Amino acid sequence: MKLVLLLAALLIAPAHAFPDKPVRVIVAFTPGGVTDIVARTLAAKLAELWKQPVVVENRAGAGGSLAAVAVARASADGYTLLVHSSGYAVNAALNPALPYDPQRELVAVAPLASQAMVLVVNPAAGPKSVPELIAAAKAEPGALAYGSAGIGSGAHFSAEQFRIAAGIEVLHVPYKGGAEAINDTAAGRLAFTFNTITLALPYIRDGRLLALGVTSLQRSDLLPHVPTIAEGALPGFEFTFWNGLWAPAGTPAPLAEQIARDLGRAVTASDVRERFARLGAEPMTMTPPEFARFVQREIDNAERIARISGIKAQ
Repeated sequence: MKLVLLLAALLIAPAHAFPDKPVRVIVAFTPGGVTDIVARTLAAKLAELWKQPVVVENRAGAGGSLAAVAVARASADGYTLLVHSSGYAVNAALNPALPYDPQRELVAVAPLASQAMVLVVNPAAGPKSVPELIAAAKAEPGALAYGSAGIGSGAHFSAEQFRIAAGIEVLHVPYKGGAEAINDTAAGRLAFTFNTITLALPYIRDGRLLALGVTSLQRSDLLPHVPTIAEGALPGFEFTFWNGLWAPAGTPAPLAEQIARDLGRAVTASDVRERFARLGAEPMTMTPPEFARFVQREIDNAERIARISGIKAQ
């Protein structure tokens, strides 16, 4: 009888609420960048909600693969999570030899934030609008050069998506980072570049660069007088840099849904929204299935751009 009562008590006892111990969030990039700042901002808010420490660990390298592998190999219990960027979709599209399977070994939980990029030129270069830049490129196919933060970077893919949509031929000059491309555009060695608004903003404000358009469908609050590329020249054009959160495959769906809901609460908090606004970032909320579909669309788009442009993994 005692055994029966004990088993009955175990069956009706409530499960431990998640989390009941510290949660580790592995960020795929170095400290100080947009992805890291977004991750740390939300980790602090989740720690408040969960009443448990949320420890952020940066594990940069191999385009985010080191972090992705670490999380893919972790227990599927919600206590080890991955924060990555839109580079997750680019890696999946470009590199069939990744050391992990991005579609089978990790499960999409929730997006975190998106950030528009901005198309900038040297003020002395001539074009003062997106249509004028497109006209200049069409007048001399292959003569204009643009810079990016490297092959496969967000700046590279946004520029190639722009090139395809505009029907122009331009020369790509890859750099080791976005700051170098910005500096060479300001110096007149490049015709244009795409970069995050936060990186380009100081150059725009002091007149070293002229902003022609932003890549989001809505104007940026940081650059309210700069038109979107969609309204200025190419209807429907959109490209954003985004961040998201993944868990190891096998994570129970109800747990992934809970984490997504809690992240939804976190990104709508006023202090989080204020911090994101200073980054030029917009909060994103989706259910895990919605985010999984979003990531797949991003992979498909990256595959399309790579195929048309001949972009190969480096």
